[in-house]
Amino acid sequence: MCHHGRFFVPLHLSMMNWQQLISNKRLGQEDRHPERHDDRTEFKRDHDRLIFSAPFRRLQNKTQVFPLPGSIFVHNRLTHSLEVASVGMSLGDDVATQLTRKHPELKDTLFQEIGQIVSAACLAHDLGNPPFGHSGEKAIQAFFLEGPGSDLQRQVSPIFWNDLIHFEGNANAFRLLTHQYKGRRAGGFVMTYSTLASIVKYPYSSSAAGKKGKFGFFDSEKNFYLRIAKDLGIICKSEVGEPLKFARHPLVYLVEAADDICYEIMDLEDAHKLKIISFETTMDLLLSFFDEDIQQRIRQRIVDEGVTDDNEKIVYLRACVIGKLENECVRVFVEHEEDILNGTFEGSLIDHVSPMTSEAYKRCCELSLKRIYKSKPVLDVELSGYQIMQTLLEQFIGAVVHPERFYSKHLISRVSGQYEIEAPELETRIMAIIDYISGMTDVYALDVYQKINGISLPIV
Repeated sequence: MCHHGRFFVPLHLSMMNWQQLISNKRLGQEDRHPERHDDRTEFKRDHDRLIFSAPFRRLQNKTQVFPLPGSIFVHNRLTHSLEVASVGMSLGDDVATQLTRKHPELKDTLFQEIGQIVSAACLAHDLGNPPFGHSGEKAIQAFFLEGPGSDLQRQVSPIFWNDLIHFEGNANAFRLLTHQYKGRRAGGFVMTYSTLASIVKYPYSSSAAGKKGKFGFFDSEKNFYLRIAKDLGIICKSEVGEPLKFARHPLVYLVEAADDICYEIMDLEDAHKLKIISFETTMDLLLSFFDEDIQQRIRQRIVDEGVTDDNEKIVYLRACVIGKLENECVRVFVEHEEDILNGTFEGSLIDHVSPMTSEAYKRCCELSLKRIYKSKPVLDVELSGYQIMQTLLEQFIGAVVHPERFYSKHLISRVSGQYEIEAPELETRIMAIIDYISGMTDVYALDVYQKINGISLPIV
């Protein structure tokens, strides 16, 4: 049995069911039914709220992998999220079509809207990422684990400390969508339960993060997740006294697949544009997803359609690869539906694609690790970003630890009023600073860094 103060859930005795998993109940509006002025579904409302939100807009100025564009445009977090949402919509729609044939009782139910749910969750999946990509995450973790912030361990609770040293963009996205910031309505974005559950890639607390350090929600938002999991019937996988851990909501697998597909394949396209990898190498990698007959047909199609520009050839082939990966992930999801609903499915959908596709995908990952993610432009951004983040954390965390100091008062007055930076509790003040810094764009983080270090002065 699983017990975490709120409810008991039998372990491995029941299967999650689609009718319960797909709910348009909204966090923060459970007892209300607001008046509607249009025919949008609740999940389309989720999608639209995200598109028009300030945190989503700020993604245009956050690093995906490569430095933000100069003369050559590459992906940022915004374009990446939009592409992931497009692939996610296709994955969800195709799964809905196939499973509705398998389970006719799902026809004309909310289940048929899972494409929209997955797409909305894809839009939200990177909202919690700090500036400078994964380097920003590592900077926050390291500041508390081995930097000046390590002295704070004695002043905060063990649970809160665990959240800090494992800081995770995924958990931060869930916080951003659910936390009631000052001046905002209860329930954060007031999203539907199913959309919120679909972004929690690691549905467990930081205490269960393990060696990889991945987890899905901070302790401050734990009860929000518990409420959602109970209502949707998500299986709890931890026993009494163990760290909180749940099975994934099934749609998480589709969100993850959309992200995996776009992240890996689009990075190759960007690396080709930046001349980090050659045209020949990129073509060979993308063609390796297909057997020789299909490769020949693709080459002939490129000739027949008059595509002569190398970049356009890569674009065409990239579209073919994404289409194949999308089809295979749908097949894997449908074939393993029972395991997914039982909470026993292991790995990602891409881990279970056909041998040829799996081998080609692994080759892309290996080259990306050696040639892209360790390329000089990427490393330069990570090194600079790490230093900027460490400095911002040291200055602002120091200010809320010692708010009585002259310099601290000036720094604190610089922070937006939506953050609880003057709360009586130290943990709340620390989290307010993390909210503030993680929400910055790369350019804004650099600007604040330069100003507080006297590198640049405002010109009136």
